[in-house]
Amino acid sequence: MKKTLLNLSESDIELDVTFQAFTDLNFILNTDGKIIDYASRPFLSHILPEKVVDQKIQDLLPPHLTEKINNALLSAQQTGYVNTLEYNLSISGQEFWFDARLVPISDTKMIFTARDVTKCKETENRLKRQMRQLSALRSIDLAIASGLDLTLLLSLMLDQVSGLLQIDAASVLLWNPKTNLLEFTADRGFRSKSLQYTRLKLGEGYAGRVALHRKMLSIPDLRDNHGEFDRSPLFHNEGFVTYYGVPLMAKGRVLGVLELFHRSLLHPDADWLDFLGMIAGQAAIAIDNAMLFKEVQRSNFELSLAYDATIEGLSRALDLRDRETEEHTKRVTDTTVKLATRLGVDASEIVHIRRGAILHDIGKVAIPDRILFKPGPLADDEWKIMRRHPSIAVELLSPVSYLIPALDIPHWHHEKWDGTGYPDRLAGEEIPFPARMFALVDVYDALTSDRPYRSAWSKNDTIHYIKSQSGKHFDPRLVPEFLDLVNGNHH
Repeated sequence: MKKTLLNLSESDIELDVTFQAFTDLNFILNTDGKIIDYASRPFLSHILPEKVVDQKIQDLLPPHLTEKINNALLSAQQTGYVNTLEYNLSISGQEFWFDARLVPISDTKMIFTARDVTKCKETENRLKRQMRQLSALRSIDLAIASGLDLTLLLSLMLDQVSGLLQIDAASVLLWNPKTNLLEFTADRGFRSKSLQYTRLKLGEGYAGRVALHRKMLSIPDLRDNHGEFDRSPLFHNEGFVTYYGVPLMAKGRVLGVLELFHRSLLHPDADWLDFLGMIAGQAAIAIDNAMLFKEVQRSNFELSLAYDATIEGLSRALDLRDRETEEHTKRVTDTTVKLATRLGVDASEIVHIRRGAILHDIGKVAIPDRILFKPGPLADDEWKIMRRHPSIAVELLSPVSYLIPALDIPHWHHEKWDGTGYPDRLAGEEIPFPARMFALVDVYDALTSDRPYRSAWSKNDTIHYIKSQSGKHFDPRLVPEFLDLVNGNHH
């Protein structure tokens, strides 16, 4: 390019470069940066000082660009290459962006051309902002999908709102249908706890009006309308100037209000307001999901309590017949849960193991009193009837779907490792793990308790018996763990 330019006369080069560049500002400079001549488009002429010629280009640009301009002038002079830079000027409160080129045209002159790229820059910044906004909405979407806790979800949302909308503080009031009030739930950016005790009726205060009318409300200058927050003596110290309230709505219901506060005047554009509307919509969906999830959890908890109450009721039916079994059931249930925990059984499985332990002898409700309470050994025909109680338990419990996972213990806790147990003569790992585990606990508690036909064994005698039955009655891998538990040893 340098050779082509140098083949033209100096005036032709100046004209050629100017028109080819089709730029908005054009300066002819000497090697020091002094302006020899210039041309500008009419709409930009007002940003130039009255006297431009004989000034240095460095003096027309921001100070932080001085070093960069000097380096570009030196480089262009030494190499003859075109140098580029981007800069902005703030003039009369308006920001202009320029894309500039420094083009050498001779050993003593060069042209500085600048194109106004303000609209391009604004578009670029708008796209970046929209990408950040989309990312924020995506974060909330992921929070919705993951079933995030409501407190964490609101914290995430307020972080996104404060950062992307560049506001000083934000809060969320949620509607409590039990109290019929909007109640403070979360906030960001406050210097004090000025609004943390807020409880508003519909129509009361700015937030109450937002919820009642289901429309966004903006107060450009709270200094002229501060009365709404006089209820909080600390609010005045926050120094807020601008207020926005946005209803949080999902499925046609008002769930709450998102409030924004800023300590200076805001001049939001359409993009800002659109994003506020979008994030409020997403937040409402997230809040609705989180509240629904919480309600389902509460219902599940209540259902679980009802299940357990039913189980306790079934167990109580047996206890009313035989008072001895009442304390036995409590002891073996507690010990079985401890052993399962010690063995690393998952908490969700322990729920079923606990239920099975409580109901382990429920089949005995159908055993006649003459056999169940016989003070001496049972005859063969009586044993046949007694050994039916596991099968009776299955008949009794299997129609109840939520008890099916708990059947292993009532069904097979009398099976033995060597296959000589009942009702199905299962052996080894054919016996479900909960039943193998419970068998140890059940036998230990039975031997160490008084019975009508014998006195309780000592702890040492019982431990000796358990050891002797390892690999016969009991799973040999579980025996050491159980005995450690009985002896109070820790891992």
